[in-house]
Amino acid sequence: MKFSDEYNHRSDDNTRSSRNSPLLPVTHSPEQTIASDRTVRLLDTTLRDGEQAPGVSLSPDEKVEIARSLERAGVSVIEAGSACTGAGERQAISRVTDLDLDARVTSFCRGMKGDIDLALECDVDGVHIVVPASDRHVEGKVGTSRADNLENTAELVAYAKDHDLWVEVIGEDGSRADLDYLEELAETSFEAGADRFCFADTVGHTGPEHTHEAVSRLADLGPVSAHTHDDLGLGVTNALAAVSAGADLVHCTVDGLGERAGNVALEEVAIALDHVYDVETLDLEEVYDLAQTVARATGVQLPPNKAVIGENAFTHESGIHTDGTLKDDKMYEPYAPETVGRERRLALGKHTGRAGVRAALEEHGVEADDDEVAEIATRVTELGDRGRRVTDADLLAIAEDVTGDDRERVVELLDLSATSGGAVPTASVRLDVDGEERVASGTGSGPVDAAVSAVREALGSMADAELESYHVDAVTGGTDAVVTVEVTMVRNDRSVTVARSEADITRASVKAMVDALDRLLAADQQPLAPADD
Repeated sequence: MKFSDEYNHRSDDNTRSSRNSPLLPVTHSPEQTIASDRTVRLLDTTLRDGEQAPGVSLSPDEKVEIARSLERAGVSVIEAGSACTGAGERQAISRVTDLDLDARVTSFCRGMKGDIDLALECDVDGVHIVVPASDRHVEGKVGTSRADNLENTAELVAYAKDHDLWVEVIGEDGSRADLDYLEELAETSFEAGADRFCFADTVGHTGPEHTHEAVSRLADLGPVSAHTHDDLGLGVTNALAAVSAGADLVHCTVDGLGERAGNVALEEVAIALDHVYDVETLDLEEVYDLAQTVARATGVQLPPNKAVIGENAFTHESGIHTDGTLKDDKMYEPYAPETVGRERRLALGKHTGRAGVRAALEEHGVEADDDEVAEIATRVTELGDRGRRVTDADLLAIAEDVTGDDRERVVELLDLSATSGGAVPTASVRLDVDGEERVASGTGSGPVDAAVSAVREALGSMADAELESYHVDAVTGGTDAVVTVEVTMVRNDRSVTVARSEADITRASVKAMVDALDRLLAADQQPLAPADD
């Protein structure tokens, strides 16, 4: 349940009107290692390194959609893929370069001229040439020597520059390299014409002290970027250490996608630099939509406790936290949710107090006196104690019982049948709509989709609502498992969440959606129009 606009947009005389959160300014100390006047840019490698996460494969259309979202957010460099991967990948990279974005569009290249030629076919603005930096990679992976590696790097850089490309050299496994040799590799790259050198913590191996030392030495030679992974949970820490040491470009992926534990998350680096150091890297209000776009395209759902973009980041259940937040939105949040394109939400459960229940009831337009609110809060706690997540529908049902406000249903499911396994899944429903029986059928990509189409057909255009989220959990084991389907639906800027448990996923889904629509339509207090022909 969303907080009302009063709670989402409350401000006071201390609210800053700039791009930053009204919860700022952060108190900066003289010892702060990243000055607010620093220029730091982000390079997004979701379309290359992020796609290397297990099970992730992006189509050209999906790469285009993500690239457009990155452009709206103001990302400076977009690594669109690895041209050497194959013809399909080159088609996808070319689709991105054809967008004529303000961002620099690049391709990843291995240490060979053929990869640069393939990148040129895609009309990219630049290339990232990866060469070994540690002895493990120089000798064990590539099978060469330090001297030959330097010579090859110089030749590759010169070749790419001769073809008018922006060039970044990535010293692979740089965090495990001998620092003297890493410095020599960077110096060779710059002398050959490279635009920048990247310190790469390829396996998420190192910590902030070593990162700072290495980048400090490299930054004395020329522009430096940082590529960090999160295997030790130090992705952001190492990125910030690199920036404090002189790096002015950070490689990131949206949602922290990537191999193993993933790359450093773009949204986390951006908010850390903005909130703590007052350094602007992109349009923060776009990051949540960007995160959702990537999650849909990759099929990798966002963990609820994920910083910045997780469902719980601005959701409050605890009675103490809810009460404090309702009194002062600065109380239990580091920055306002609007900063990153979010809204504050109130969750109901065993920790919810009377202040949270009252706010939730007000959000749904339900009036209750102090004694009734206290009783409703007690019942919500009891329901939560049984391990249940308390949905909007649960709250409203409890409120109706406590206040004695009997509500007649607007829409009720009377019967449902669905078939699948054939060429086209079909479903039919029988609904009671304001006392009128309506029957309709529909088809879809599966039985649930077909049943939902049938419900929409039966209700007509007046029941138009958006399915904001749909989540399924198996709550018992075995072939006869009971599933719980939870849906959140939105209509006319009002949202409601309903959960239903059944042995049949189609029936659970339809019941949840019909109950949600019933609540939304009842809230509008408008009669339904006849079903469309």
